[in-house]
Amino acid sequence: MAHSAEHRTFGKKQKQHMLILASGDQIRHMTIRPWMTGVALCFVGLLGTAYLAATAYLIFRDDLIGATMAHQARMQHDYEDRISALRAQIDRVTSRQLLDQQVVEQKVEKLLEQQAALTSRNGRLGGLLERAEESGLGTNEASEASGDVDPKKQAGLSGGVNAIENLLGGKNKGAAAPVVAALGYAPVGESSSERADRVFSKVTLSLKSIEQDQLDRITQLTRGADRKTEEMAAIMSRTGVKIDDQQPSGIGGPFVEPQGTNGSIFESSMNDLDIALNRLETMRATAGELPFGNPAPGRNITSRFGNRMDPFLGRPALHAGIDFQAETGANVRTTGAGTVVTAANIGGYGNLVEIDHGQGITTRYGHMSAILVKAGDTVEAGDIIGRAGSTGRSTGPHVHYEVRRNDSPVDPMRFLNAGIKLQTYLN
Repeated sequence: MAHSAEHRTFGKKQKQHMLILASGDQIRHMTIRPWMTGVALCFVGLLGTAYLAATAYLIFRDDLIGATMAHQARMQHDYEDRISALRAQIDRVTSRQLLDQQVVEQKVEKLLEQQAALTSRNGRLGGLLERAEESGLGTNEASEASGDVDPKKQAGLSGGVNAIENLLGGKNKGAAAPVVAALGYAPVGESSSERADRVFSKVTLSLKSIEQDQLDRITQLTRGADRKTEEMAAIMSRTGVKIDDQQPSGIGGPFVEPQGTNGSIFESSMNDLDIALNRLETMRATAGELPFGNPAPGRNITSRFGNRMDPFLGRPALHAGIDFQAETGANVRTTGAGTVVTAANIGGYGNLVEIDHGQGITTRYGHMSAILVKAGDTVEAGDIIGRAGSTGRSTGPHVHYEVRRNDSPVDPMRFLNAGIKLQTYLN
């Protein structure tokens, strides 16, 4: 009996462990087998053994940690060195840009000074050019001397000036930094300084070319004025008129150091032009005062200066002037500027007007039917002073015209011929 009970107790079936998973209405059962438990315990044992082995290795091999830390330190030092090198390179680039910017600004200021000087010179030339035109110099000469620039040169200069304004930033100072920065990052084949030098060289050459053109044209205008003055003096001297166009010889003043070479050359050229224009204006004024005009324009000459048969006595006599055919009442004009000294009926002249032109030269207009001026009046060349007629010792209506130097009669044809030649210089 005892044996039977023991057998039953030992032989009792062992209960299995189950894992129940419930999700809503679904229930799942998972039986935990003994082999599963063994596998789990073996896995945990392996992990524990590996951890203990790794810990023991690290404890007994501490040089590995030191090597790792040294490697990290070296990497950190390398990065710091690289950052320092990059900062130094940035500083060098920034310094170079600042130096280039300073050089650019200096060159730009110099070019702007040259441009301002040329503009100022053009303004000063304006007055001289007006005088040149009034003095009878050709418009072509005046326009050339004004410094008009060839379109190609003007385009180059405009581009250069725009480049200058861009480099300076113009009125917008904030624009200067990007432009200079762009110069600093110029292509590899051309540095910023080389690019700036190329732009400045182009503008400088354009400005120098314009300046030289101005000087050449001023010289050309001066020569033209001198040539016309000499030609007018030669024509007038053939009439016996004394021409004195010399400038006053009295000069002086304290010594002052000369200015720049270019400025002195330009000032000298301007002074030469001013002197030449003064001489030409003086010559034109002299020609306007002296009797180089025609008292009866378009009229035929009926009797010339010199000995002839007297129409009343029938024997040789000196004809002290020339006679122009004219009907009674025709206009009689003065041949030069001056002052009326006589306006009356004088013997054989009949109604006579006598005008003093200076330098001892006077003109007489006789046989007029009417006198339109009085003694003391100031007249200009071409003014109407009377009407043609036949008063006094005359055989018919005409204009009797005389030219006298120091009260001695001279041939009026000299002055008439000279006046015809002078028309091209006076008009």
